[in-house]
Amino acid sequence: MAAMTAADFYDAKYDDFDIQPLLENDRIMIGYTKCFLEQGPCTPEAKDFRKAIPEALETSCGKCTPKQKKLIRTVIRAVMEQHPEVWEELVQRYDKDKKYRESFDRFIKEED
Repeated sequence: MAAMTAADFYDAKYDDFDIQPLLENDRIMIGYTKCFLEQGPCTPEAKDFRKAIPEALETSCGKCTPKQKKLIRTVIRAVMEQHPEVWEELVQRYDKDKKYRESFDRFIKEED
């Protein structure tokens, strides 16, 4: 097995991204999801996240650091529970043919 280098991961600057405001404030969470759906403005962070979504979906977050995986699982679980209709819109946009659904669902269900 080859050793992973820093270049094999997404930028670690988001390892300590504070997700609490998203989880505690519906307006902020919906703002991020609207950005991801290209239905609203994006913060610089949300724009970076949006760029990574297709690859992260295809690889089940293969380039995510362990901290990023935990953050992503937490946020996605919250969107799925609190806004299932928005989650379906995101699935339709990024995985319309459900090519990655099974592997990504396994990723979401993994323990951190």
